[in-house]
Amino acid sequence: MTTPACTSASKAATRAATPTPYPSFSTYVRARGPVLLRTARSLTPNPCDAEDLLQTALAKTYVAWDRIEDHRALDGYVRRALLNTRTSQWRKRKVDEYATDELPEPTPALVTAPAADPAEQQVLRDAMWRAVMKLPDRQRAMLVLRYYEDLSEVQTAEVLGVSVGTVKSAVSRALGKLREDPELAPVR
Repeated sequence: MTTPACTSASKAATRAATPTPYPSFSTYVRARGPVLLRTARSLTPNPCDAEDLLQTALAKTYVAWDRIEDHRALDGYVRRALLNTRTSQWRKRKVDEYATDELPEPTPALVTAPAADPAEQQVLRDAMWRAVMKLPDRQRAMLVLRYYEDLSEVQTAEVLGVSVGTVKSAVSRALGKLREDPELAPVR
């Protein structure tokens, strides 16, 4: 009788041979992963943090997979998990950034003419996202859901669990702040 040299390897091989309990979850993640990652990237400025945020939200979704009755509403469930997870992270965060009057590195001025060059378009996109990232988390979430994810005011209110009036006023304030952002002044 022979015993395997590495019992953990044989156990791992046995686990790898067993099918995933929810094959539809894997299909869902493969199909909707890029869209969900885009949503996560709009909720946090760091792309690596966005991947971690999405991974955490998908783990929460996987745990609740058999309790989710309507699998057509999975995007809303995952978006809600993303927002809740991001809010929890934001509340727990350590404040190690300090606001100053002077930026450490000056940002290049944006061009005033419409950008036809892809590099100029990218500069404009980057400036816009920097301005969006300056907004408070709640306003940014509403703005992203409303315009980036193209949800209606009612849908945005449902996803965030707030009233439609709250969405309207917060989006209005966020757009006002974007209009006042000095980095976007040449675009106007």
